[in-house]
Amino acid sequence: MNISTIKTLGQLKESGYKSISIKDELRNNLRAKISNNEDTFTGIHGYENTVIPELERAILSRHNINLLGLRGQAKTRLARQMINLLDEWVPVVEGSEINDDPFHPISRYATNLIAEKGDDTPISWLHRSERFAEKLATPDVTVADIIGDVDPIKAANLKLSYADDRVIHFGMIPRANRSIFVINELPDLQARIQVALFNILQEGDIQIRGFKLRLPLDIQFVFTANPEDYTNRGSIVTPLKDRIGSQILTHYPKTIEIAKTITQQEAKLDSRQADLVYVPDMAKDLLEQISFQARESEFIDHKSGISARMSITAYENLLSMAEYRALRSDDDQTLLRLSDFTGVIPAITGKVELVYEGEQEGAASVAHSLISNAIKTLFPEYFPKIEKLEKEGYESPYQNLINWFFEESGFELLDDISDKEYKEKLDTVTPLKNLIKEYQPEVSTEDSYFMMEFLLWGLVEYKKLSKHRLSEGFRFNDLYGSYISGL
Repeated sequence: MNISTIKTLGQLKESGYKSISIKDELRNNLRAKISNNEDTFTGIHGYENTVIPELERAILSRHNINLLGLRGQAKTRLARQMINLLDEWVPVVEGSEINDDPFHPISRYATNLIAEKGDDTPISWLHRSERFAEKLATPDVTVADIIGDVDPIKAANLKLSYADDRVIHFGMIPRANRSIFVINELPDLQARIQVALFNILQEGDIQIRGFKLRLPLDIQFVFTANPEDYTNRGSIVTPLKDRIGSQILTHYPKTIEIAKTITQQEAKLDSRQADLVYVPDMAKDLLEQISFQARESEFIDHKSGISARMSITAYENLLSMAEYRALRSDDDQTLLRLSDFTGVIPAITGKVELVYEGEQEGAASVAHSLISNAIKTLFPEYFPKIEKLEKEGYESPYQNLINWFFEESGFELLDDISDKEYKEKLDTVTPLKNLIKEYQPEVSTEDSYFMMEFLLWGLVEYKKLSKHRLSEGFRFNDLYGSYISGL
């Protein structure tokens, strides 16, 4: 159908166009995508077998939908991608405030125009990108904002009495007729505003200032909510919950691999930064493990959640830390170092809500402990596990390395040394290189240096070595030797 040639209601009738409700439109296009094995929601990872199938079934059921989950779980992104299931173009009565369907006009303006002009009624075409409206629920939202109100200026200009329904100024919801309308953080909406949504969801009509209007609005509603809101700031009133067809629970990534994919996709990097800094896979794993540790930490409020944005901003900070060092040392390329992870502290402290015990510890201290716990958790995946109690006569695979530190006065890794110095420094610790060759023989040369540093930090976490923060770097010592020397 060539929409450029269809400009009147008569031409629309001749084209054979048939109008359907938005819920049927979404359903039909989803059926076609499923039949053709096409992806419905792209760029959203970890939901392939959980959230997305449930959302698709809700669309097939023509339900209004509530996406319930903690912050940073792609709820709004899912809602926004639903516009891809709309028809590319739909006809509307030209000049209509509420996107009147030419075959089923509901506003006084459209019905009067069609009654006057008949098949000569002008129509325009609305692209699917314009059929999406979004409102963040805040306590200051009013019924006038979302439903509508009497407009005294319009009444004065048109010389109409307040008894005439033409004085009504429609709010966001009527203007989103035949569109997807998203209300984010629904529990933050005052209860009386939620009550105003009852009739719209159930009957499709609206009530404004005593006017007896029957506007069968055609809207696909999508709500998002955080379960924390149900107790802290507000709640979804029960009759409104009853009118929402499907409530779908979202969740955080289940595996580090999925979390890595999300972070790499969402991180906003300068191309020069990406070219300058080499990031080992192990560093990416460690970064995501920090978020996993945070979701289990006794110092962090689990009800608040740990947004995926924490890993994304931490990754950006991590690369900026390495970039800053490379620029200062005039390196053309640099390896990411484990000591660079101190640069992610600001990203962590700004993204977590601490419980009372966490506040007592301090946000920075909690962030450092998350990094330490992440290292300790990942350590057994790469190297032999260190038991708390070792059998008599057992010789640890790390004994040669521990002896090396016992015999040496200490080993320093300064923050601003060049990549060449960094590699040379690690290469001097022969037992360290031997352990990498024995337990990670397939690791690349570039990745091996991060792994060497990781091994040192891991032995510190397992109380086999000691680590001290200097003003310009870190110093590693034999555990007992450091006690004797007083370091």
